[in-house]
Amino acid sequence: MDQESSTRESATGQDPLLLLKTLQTLWTKRELQKLREVARQGFATLEDPFSGLLDMLESYKGWKGKGHSLEYYITNELARWLKEHPRDPQAVILSTKLKLQPDLDVEKMCTPLLLQDKANLVEDYVADYPHLQSQLLQIMDTWCHPTFNTRDIARQYQNVPPSRADKLNQKMLSKLVFRLLGQYNLDPALCPNVMNQRHLGTLRYLFYKRFVEKSMTQENWEDHIQNMVGENVWLQEQLIQLLISYCDAATAAQWALSYHLPSESLPAKVAEKMHELQHQERVEVTKERTYDSKMDKKNDHYYQLPIARENIHFLQTWEEVDKCREVVLQPGQVVGIDMEWRPPFGLVGRPRVSVLQIATKEHVYLLDLLQFSKLDQEEKEKELCHFIWKLFSDPSIIKLGYGMSGDLCSLSTTYPALREMEKQVQGILDLLQVDKQLQKNSGLWKKHHTLVESLCPEPSSVTKSPRQAEKGLSLLVQNLLGKPLDKTEQLSNWEKRPLREEQILYAASDAYCLLEVYEVLCKDPAHFGLTANLKESLGGKQSTKPRAKKTLGKQGTPSPSKQVLTSAGDTLSASAFPEISAKDFSVVCDTMLQGLARYLRCLGVDVRVLENTDDHRQAAEIARKEGRIILTSGLPYQKLQAQVGEGRCFSVNCSDKAKQQALSVLKHFNVRVTLSDIFSRCQVCNCDKYLKISKEKMKHLMKISGYLSGEDDAGCPKNPEEDWELCPKAETPALSETITEQLPSCAYNPNCHWLADSDLNAGSLTLKNGTTLQIRTVPLGVLEKTDLSHFYCCTQCGKVFWEGSHFGRVVSQFQEILDGSEPQIQSFYELS
Repeated sequence: MDQESSTRESATGQDPLLLLKTLQTLWTKRELQKLREVARQGFATLEDPFSGLLDMLESYKGWKGKGHSLEYYITNELARWLKEHPRDPQAVILSTKLKLQPDLDVEKMCTPLLLQDKANLVEDYVADYPHLQSQLLQIMDTWCHPTFNTRDIARQYQNVPPSRADKLNQKMLSKLVFRLLGQYNLDPALCPNVMNQRHLGTLRYLFYKRFVEKSMTQENWEDHIQNMVGENVWLQEQLIQLLISYCDAATAAQWALSYHLPSESLPAKVAEKMHELQHQERVEVTKERTYDSKMDKKNDHYYQLPIARENIHFLQTWEEVDKCREVVLQPGQVVGIDMEWRPPFGLVGRPRVSVLQIATKEHVYLLDLLQFSKLDQEEKEKELCHFIWKLFSDPSIIKLGYGMSGDLCSLSTTYPALREMEKQVQGILDLLQVDKQLQKNSGLWKKHHTLVESLCPEPSSVTKSPRQAEKGLSLLVQNLLGKPLDKTEQLSNWEKRPLREEQILYAASDAYCLLEVYEVLCKDPAHFGLTANLKESLGGKQSTKPRAKKTLGKQGTPSPSKQVLTSAGDTLSASAFPEISAKDFSVVCDTMLQGLARYLRCLGVDVRVLENTDDHRQAAEIARKEGRIILTSGLPYQKLQAQVGEGRCFSVNCSDKAKQQALSVLKHFNVRVTLSDIFSRCQVCNCDKYLKISKEKMKHLMKISGYLSGEDDAGCPKNPEEDWELCPKAETPALSETITEQLPSCAYNPNCHWLADSDLNAGSLTLKNGTTLQIRTVPLGVLEKTDLSHFYCCTQCGKVFWEGSHFGRVVSQFQEILDGSEPQIQSFYELS
């Protein structure tokens, strides 16, 4: 009988309370050596040694964890046992609760968790121990060396599933290390491998901006390259490789010569060119400037400041600031405000504002905050902060901005004394929100834009250079004033002194153009679909209610003129959210929620999704700058919530399916979805503007592009698999016919107008904004659908769509939240 009991106990695990009684008996007899042995053996026989130990400790009242007591001996033996069994996640959880981390090997404890994608437990484990944080990041950095194979680590931990271990790649590790460096406020020099990879990514981005997108001047590009590479030999060698790819061997040789790189470390062609340079009679060692004359030559394609150069003041002394204060702090004043800071290429933490621009009707003041921070005059700095605080809190002064909340957040990083200012700002008009309202009034907006183009025609003597489609403030300025902003100085180094003339003019233009935009809108707000005078709407008393609520409310209100800045620290409960339409609801989704993002976007929500390479903190920056709600899950929620405040960040249950996540978000924020919202946005790029193309026009475009031959047109072989490629095969035409018969008046009708000849360059199949029409993505069989009369083309990415079954499926899936919908499938819509 005893043998059977022993066998059963071994199979099910020993009862921790029985083990505790045995240990108590040995403790009473003071048989300490045997007590240690029995305790260690007991841990091995417990089914769950960690919860078992907690049961034992909790059942013992008066436990303090130290001194000569039974609990003390049990805990000591646990610590020894943990060193021998570090691979179980519960070991880390228990060690964290009992604060045993200093006595354990951080690498052995944390590596199994990283292999199992449990970084949240690792962060908890080292949270209160700075020296362990440094050790952990140094260990992870060694894994990020280009020659290191993470599979070598996984082989040491056989109990970790291979599928989990495969997730431990260098890309994921680099993102984690970079985030923890900022979270723990540690010196990036601790992680040279991660920083090298981050800088290499930045180098590639700079090459793309300069040589592919051509949106950066050579001078700005060289400045960033030199600051990024510095004396780092490995980065210098990577730079040479990129120069060979994007330029030529001669240009690479000039850079190699300036860095004194040994010829044996260079490719043969570069070494040969460098040898030629060294033997020239007169060599001026400067990097070849491959200026793009079309880009660098200033012409009247861009917005030009209407004030004289002498009225732009670059302030670097306290006396100059005093004069600026007298002009700016006048009741009834309207000022445009913008800020510039160094692009955070490869940097940890939020950048500090270098230049604060304040524009009045006759002057633009550029405050050199970088210079003031170096003067180290505490009293004067307090006066400067007082001036800024008074400006932003005075309701009688209208402050114009574009994405003002992001600027204020950077300003509070620069001057901690201004952190509470954001809660007291008054008289703010964020033209970003007005811009969103204008985009909704597309008919009036297009009519006005056509009028502006007729009044501001392109000079016939100037050939317009190809460039990226305008966006943001530049697009708003183009639509209202006729010409876009020149943004080539946007990514320049704003911490380098002296500033170049081009930088000064760019900074002044960014602030002053806000005044002209505001003036155009105020002259005739009804012309733009705005219902109230912008200036008068700001004259009312500011609400003392949480601004987060006001921000959401403003998206649903008819007048964008009442929109004010949102405080990052305000709280908003779910019940306090006013109803908001799907087209007015804007969010930014973490990379883990791409399925949710697709569902929300197909319901008409304005959705931005972080790239896989983006850091979580970028969501907070986007949310502040664009007034979006953050949707995230898991550990990032707490960190992001702290940066934007409650009510501006929503934690999504990652165990739910994407459809259920979407329903939860829509209900939580009280979002109203109608049939007209479904597929009102492009599923690829999020744009909400389409062009409508007849089937005959589509066939014609296919023919002239060579995609459709005469034989194809005579009888396109229909491939049913192409026609229903994104739909379950059970849902096919029979269902479509039934619904069409029941609801013949319900049809998909996005925001669009018919494609005109003037909208398209038929030879290159490009729209006026440079977007290429992606007609080759349309299966030929679709052209033979008798019930299909037209197509839709996204104006931003060129993707082509047509009616199919997707529309009906979405209606069916979201019947419970659709406003005024019938409990049946309404129509069909299919993506190409």
